[in-house]
Amino acid sequence: MSAWIWGRHPVAEALRAGTVRRILIATGREPSAVIRDIRALASEKAVPVKDVPTAEIARVAPGQNTQGVVAEIEGPRLTAVRDLLSDLGPSPLLLALDQVQDPHNLGALLRTADAAGVAGVILPERRSAPLSGVVAKTSAGAMSRLAIAEAPNLARALDEVRKRGIWTVGLDGTAQQALYDVDLTVPLLLVIGGEGEGLRRLTRERCDFLVHLPMFGHVESLNASVAGSIAMYEVVRQRVAAGLRP
Repeated sequence: MSAWIWGRHPVAEALRAGTVRRILIATGREPSAVIRDIRALASEKAVPVKDVPTAEIARVAPGQNTQGVVAEIEGPRLTAVRDLLSDLGPSPLLLALDQVQDPHNLGALLRTADAAGVAGVILPERRSAPLSGVVAKTSAGAMSRLAIAEAPNLARALDEVRKRGIWTVGLDGTAQQALYDVDLTVPLLLVIGGEGEGLRRLTRERCDFLVHLPMFGHVESLNASVAGSIAMYEVVRQRVAAGLRP
């Protein structure tokens, strides 16, 4: 399985991450410094580059602002929930996303998850943004590096996680407890809800704790990817302070 990403800087980032299979570059354009860097880096990493007509670029990424370059990257590392849970360290950080349907939010969350050292991500099979080129591009290659499990039933997946001694903490704007008041150094699954609806009832019921982000301004909530990123990095902060590697 593979996906396509586009744009000069996303392709360059994916090349540095080592997830690119091949690159197509539109002919007839004045080569920019970034395109020259892409060619040099592709040569260094033995990634094939092919010059093609602009129409071929448009066929691969219709309607997108490709800046004349697209790259085929490795697809996500899909696995079963039980397999994801069978190969974890002593104090893992996992992420579950409950119906995040905007591909940009999903990609941004995967990018932060990779940066924060998340060991694996659990997505519901239905009512979640597909792991598409938009997600791959937004994630800056993280979609290909992270272990991702698609669960037919997210609530049951959370039950399985809890049986492994991993605490489940859900981010919920109606929760009484603040994120910063919970010990996040334990083996942990962080659960982030989708846009608008947030966590579903059955998902909330499977969480050991529900926490909120304190809000002091006029807005009532944050974008799912922003809230999730703040929560993941609070986990990182606590673990670094405790001398633990995220």
